Amino acid sequence: MKFMFIVQGEGRGHMTQAIAFANLLGTEGHELVGVVVGKSSRRRIPDFFNREVKAPIHEVESPNFECDRSSKKILIKKTLWKNSLRLPTFWGSLKKIDQRVQETQPDVILNFYDLLGGFYNFLFRPNAHFWVIGHQYLIHHPEFPFVPNKAVDKALFQINTYLTAIGADERLALSFLPKENRSASFRVVPPLLRQEVKQLVPKDGDFYLAYMVNPGYAKEVIYFARQNPSLQIKAYWDRKEAAETEHPLPNLSFHRVNDQTFLQDMASCKGLVCTAGFESVCEAMYLGKPVMMIPVAGQYEQACNALDAVASGAGIAADCFDFGKFDQSIPGLELRPSAQIRDWNGNWPVIFRRLVCQVELQETSILSEKGTKPSRSLQFR
Repeated sequence: MKFMFIVQGEGRGHMTQAIAFANLLGTEGHELVGVVVGKSSRRRIPDFFNREVKAPIHEVESPNFECDRSSKKILIKKTLWKNSLRLPTFWGSLKKIDQRVQETQPDVILNFYDLLGGFYNFLFRPNAHFWVIGHQYLIHHPEFPFVPNKAVDKALFQINTYLTAIGADERLALSFLPKENRSASFRVVPPLLRQEVKQLVPKDGDFYLAYMVNPGYAKEVIYFARQNPSLQIKAYWDRKEAAETEHPLPNLSFHRVNDQTFLQDMASCKGLVCTAGFESVCEAMYLGKPVMMIPVAGQYEQACNALDAVASGAGIAADCFDFGKFDQSIPGLELRPSAQIRDWNGNWPVIFRRLVCQVELQETSILSEKGTKPSRSLQFR
């Protein structure tokens, strides 16, 4: 079968998930014919994504969050207003996606939580199955922990998640841990972790690793590093104009996002301090590393992620990059055994084969009714 990806370009999480799924396709004998990435003016596509994805990559303008002047807090009203002014641009992006679809004729379009993906499926009605994947689709599960007393933020989060999945044939809800799934409207599936993560050998290092999706948190990291000079800290960010490595303090270094060195550092760090994105937390849990999560200010989704991760035994949540607090908390943490995470993640090949089998059965049934044979890409293996 032929697959095409639509990937949200905010942060590294959706891109690493796409890499992992691309590797899964290769091992299962399927083909990735193209990748569309929703780009942002604040970030560039990391080199590791261009290197690891073995398929043509096309960038398009896509809706993105707007931050305050410090590039730290998400501003919802500004986000809605700014993106509404760019609707003609986004319409052009949808037409570019359709051009790629017409050229490659995929059997499945897989959307990694980009708004354009949902709108494309609704407006253009491609002759392909439409799947969506992300931790966000776990909101359909009765055990998902919503942050209380935030009715408007909760509603906006739910609406955004719905729009990314309009008309989806499959909603794949990534989950830290297995959950009973009685609903036919979505599937609970394991995190998507790349082979590079699974091949790492965890070690007990002498430094803390930090990752920020918004570079505005750098001042906060510098402040708490200065307050704790005995703690060694390596911080990664995707600030567009930053040098490869910067050393603002003797105990602190900043590094441009490089996924190979980031994963190596994660395997040998004392613990991970990061904004509450799903993928980095999953990688740390897989490696048995404690995590302190600081949800991006104004981003309700990340606040929910932090609640879910704490309940899953990943570590603690906080409202700032206080490395001293984390250092003191680690001895008392009861982390989820990494063996459970590894066992859960190992189910992906079986889950994927079931998904593919379902598509093939549906297509064979439709074609049989028409009196024609399945195309080569859809014949059973």
